[in-house]
Amino acid sequence: MNRAPDTEIEVERYELAETGRYRFEIERREFMRIFGVMGGGLLVLASTPAAQESGRGGQQAAANDVAAWVHIDEQGRITGYTGKTEIGQNIRTSLSQAIADELRVPLDRVSLVMADTDLVPYDQGTFGSQSTPRMAPQLARAAAAAREMLLDRAAAQWNVDRATLAVKDGQIAGQGRTAGFGEITKGQKLAGAVPAGVSPSPVAQWTLRGTARKKVDGVAFVTGRHRFTPDITRPGMLYGAVIRPDGYTGTLESMADSAARAIAGVTVVRDGAFAGVVAPTERLARKAASAVKAQWRVPADLPSSQTVYAHLKKTGTPGGGRGGASTIVGDVAAARATAARTFDASYRIPYIAHVPLEPRSAVAEWSDGKLTVWTGTQRPFGVRAELVDAFRIPEAQVRVIVPDTGSAYGGKHTGEFAVEAARLAKAAGKPVKLVWTRAEEFKFGYFRPAGVIEVKAAVDGDGRITAWEFDNWNSGPSAIQTPYDIPSRRIQFHQSESPLRQGSYRGLAATANHYAREMHMDAIARALGVDAVAFRLKHLKDERMRNVLTAAAEKIGWPKPTSSGRALGIACGTEKGSYVATAAELSRAPKGFTVERVVVAFECGAIVNPDGLNNQVEGSIVQGLGGALFEAIEFANGQLANGSMAQYRVPRFKDIPAIDIVLLDRRDLPSAGAGETPIVCVAPAIGSAARSFGTVATELPVKLV
Repeated sequence: MNRAPDTEIEVERYELAETGRYRFEIERREFMRIFGVMGGGLLVLASTPAAQESGRGGQQAAANDVAAWVHIDEQGRITGYTGKTEIGQNIRTSLSQAIADELRVPLDRVSLVMADTDLVPYDQGTFGSQSTPRMAPQLARAAAAAREMLLDRAAAQWNVDRATLAVKDGQIAGQGRTAGFGEITKGQKLAGAVPAGVSPSPVAQWTLRGTARKKVDGVAFVTGRHRFTPDITRPGMLYGAVIRPDGYTGTLESMADSAARAIAGVTVVRDGAFAGVVAPTERLARKAASAVKAQWRVPADLPSSQTVYAHLKKTGTPGGGRGGASTIVGDVAAARATAARTFDASYRIPYIAHVPLEPRSAVAEWSDGKLTVWTGTQRPFGVRAELVDAFRIPEAQVRVIVPDTGSAYGGKHTGEFAVEAARLAKAAGKPVKLVWTRAEEFKFGYFRPAGVIEVKAAVDGDGRITAWEFDNWNSGPSAIQTPYDIPSRRIQFHQSESPLRQGSYRGLAATANHYAREMHMDAIARALGVDAVAFRLKHLKDERMRNVLTAAAEKIGWPKPTSSGRALGIACGTEKGSYVATAAELSRAPKGFTVERVVVAFECGAIVNPDGLNNQVEGSIVQGLGGALFEAIEFANGQLANGSMAQYRVPRFKDIPAIDIVLLDRRDLPSAGAGETPIVCVAPAIGSAARSFGTVATELPVKLV
């Protein structure tokens, strides 16, 4: 299938390359009812990638219409439509700011319909820090077109020169007359293609954008009024549970379910590799699931968390998708042969879990042949496609609605939990809610990929790096290219066979690649006896990178820590079009070290909402602390050794240091994504500081010797 460049799957989004986890059997009678019979022959409809892409093309064509994005009702209330999902990043607020700014109305006049596949234009998904750089301009452009259409209508209705009219405070004014938007539209759609000449207002004309606005619907979240997917109820709703292996893998061979069927109100479902139960209460569903005696086939000789790194190198092959091709610049061999010193090291990155606040969950309801699923996902249209494929029903008969979701971090791209809920609901003939347990989250979701990264560098007599070799096995090529000015380079990603299910995580592989690169830069600077900031600046031409690095260094008080027994570390990088530098101050502790302070200087072009951006950066720092200090999945013999919240350590309140954030607002540049990049330098900043205390600096989490 041909894909547009912006829809290519990044290689470390392994979960998007998976085949469907379920494809259910359909009885002939049901098949005939769904698809119908034409004369003496059967009409067969196939749900293929090409057919799905064709349907999306129709949606994309409709998406060029202003009415697909913006509607103004008779009262002048404005509704925007987007396939993006709100997963805690506060994009609902910043996208509303874009619409309100272009229509010259107060923010409270705008509401958003998000991630409802029956109502919004097709969207690939909410990932890659693309909501601000892509969706905000799209909605702004549609709103700007709507503004121009309002002026056209008002001029025609009043029979006046359009140039004499203006839009202000939600009204059309001119020629001594004023009218609200609703009076002009009378509730009719502002239909028509967005004119090619219409562009969003330049940054200099922003009034709402660029200002800190309170979170839209924030009161509902603070008071608990907002309903997440696990809170949703439907009339007559039942509860489901899925029969799963004890470990993280296994193929169902047989099951004895008589004990479960004997429980009043319980329905047992078996369809190929899928098995589950439905009951009147969640507790009873769990009880019935535990009563089923299932036999599972588990592969032998599975790697463990101790042997996985050798396994990844052994099974790795060069390439593997976008970013996988080798980069060769200059003559690395010649540069190494004439080098004054060489520095080689291998870095190990473990699997880590997403641990979202809201577990995977879905409510599924069948009505008159149509399936509606409420679920927390980053890809509502992707989940719809999974449902279409699993049940082999027309796309028009599937609706996916995504309530504002309690975090995802890249872990909710697939929709197997929605498919499971729909299969249970189909068997029960009633709506079914399925909420994964925390144990299911750990065992059957996907992890941030583990990786092995080998770095080799050569330095001349003047202390300048002349050669750089960088090989990443498995974790991915995001940010694999070095931002440093090095004349000879060889950079390669190797795709490996992963023993654990793996996929997207906040920042993708950029965190792993930044850790290895920045720790190696730190090691070279220390060995040469030069300042780590000066050493980086010596190799940096990029003005934006230099700006964040010097800003972070100045804020942390580089190079001197605040007192004895403390150490400073620093790292910088770029990803998703934005730039970050992170500095950390550590103190020595009886059993290791304590992170006392973290400073982040961040630049993502023009800032839309500084308050929301500040929250995004803070959240990235806290999440980054987990991967730097605690988080690593331990496994052996097909079992997770720490697959529970009691065993898997994530940052706690007591772990959070003082945090200082320096936001560099570049209003001369387009807005770039901000949800992922701030996480990438937390670990190397901590690692470089901890190295002063004698750390194992080539492995995450950072540990003292």
